[in-house]
Amino acid sequence: MPTILRALVVAISLGALAACEPAGTPTPKSSQGPHPALPAPRSDMIPTTKFAAAIGWPKDRAPNAPAGFLVTRFAEGLDHPRWLYVLPNGDVLVAESMTLPKPPQSLEDRIGDYLQRNSGTVGRSANRIVLLRPNADGTVALRTTFLKNLSQPFGMALLNGKFYVGNTGGVWMYDYRDGDTAIAGPGKKILDLPVGGYNNHWTRNLFVAKDGRHLFVTVGSGSNAGENGAANEALRADILQINPDGTGIRIYASGLRNPNGLGYEPSTGQLWTVVNERDFLGNDLVPDYLTRVRDGDFYGWPWAYWGHHADARVAPPRPDLVARALTPDYALGAHVAALGLAFYTADAFPAHYRGGAFIGEHGSWNRDPFSGFKVVYVPFANGMPAGAPEDFLTGFIASEKDSTAYGRPVGVAVAKDGTLLVADDTSGIIWRVAPGK
Repeated sequence: MPTILRALVVAISLGALAACEPAGTPTPKSSQGPHPALPAPRSDMIPTTKFAAAIGWPKDRAPNAPAGFLVTRFAEGLDHPRWLYVLPNGDVLVAESMTLPKPPQSLEDRIGDYLQRNSGTVGRSANRIVLLRPNADGTVALRTTFLKNLSQPFGMALLNGKFYVGNTGGVWMYDYRDGDTAIAGPGKKILDLPVGGYNNHWTRNLFVAKDGRHLFVTVGSGSNAGENGAANEALRADILQINPDGTGIRIYASGLRNPNGLGYEPSTGQLWTVVNERDFLGNDLVPDYLTRVRDGDFYGWPWAYWGHHADARVAPPRPDLVARALTPDYALGAHVAALGLAFYTADAFPAHYRGGAFIGEHGSWNRDPFSGFKVVYVPFANGMPAGAPEDFLTGFIASEKDSTAYGRPVGVAVAKDGTLLVADDTSGIIWRVAPGK
């Protein structure tokens, strides 16, 4: 790497050129919950860029959970485990996939690619789904390749004897029988989707609709705030709805910059999602969020954020769409990168955790200090969030000063025995959180 580029990388990674809010400011509690206090937007020439280098977990360390819980390594040595899906028989499927590097064209691209590679979030994608069959004691009895030769797989779903995979460029369908440890037959592509997206918004989550007759598909935006034009955003920043054979595609909800996790709140049956909001407006703007998703909902992207706050960068302005935008239900904090979502409906955990939502926060790359890098729990009452986010699994940051992380949580899932499984992609570990000392 040329000396000048290396110097720029070091300067930017340390935040030395950052001109946003003062470094070292913790995520303010006022930026979380149903009524966050939003600072004025910033638009600095050189925004904060701070990546955490992936160093892996020492053998004698694990994330921290609240008192009364035990954290163990359910599986390790995986190749960037990103997302989890629990089959009816208790088998756990793990999508191994990774963000791909961008073609190094501009100096900015080259700097960004170097930093992301160092963080362990960009590289070669395994493009595989692994099956883990648990023993009664929570260890793994069988580990095998369930499906391979995919294209950045992420979301998985089972419906009417068919197994579905959300690859970055489309949805594939396969025959499946209960207990299968591998997919043997050929799959069928039932839906084309735009590939990748801004900052590699490549994840395509799948979720079975409550009526059992449809699938939801999440697709992130192709830009930060619409700068690549409307044509580039076709079928992006949306939650789509399709029939099980891939027909009947329609936009179920829109204006969601990068929706990922989906789940039904158990007391009302209402669909919820977690969303990553836009960048380069400041250290504490815009908050990522957890919100209800109803047919026809529009959450403002790119013209507005957090309700009717217009983004002045978007041209031409659309005051009509700003006025139409819904305010999200619950802010999680800026740049936490909320991805995983699982409502807890089992009974293994104490009553406090039943009915609420576990959220995997992958962690920031453009905030100083870091935000996210943990699993939080949001309690619910009467179908809505009822309190501040509670830290549930922490300790992923190794050193704030040295910008290092042991791992980064992504997908979360409730296992058949009621324990919580957490995919830690940069460390290659699936963590199991169970009641215990």
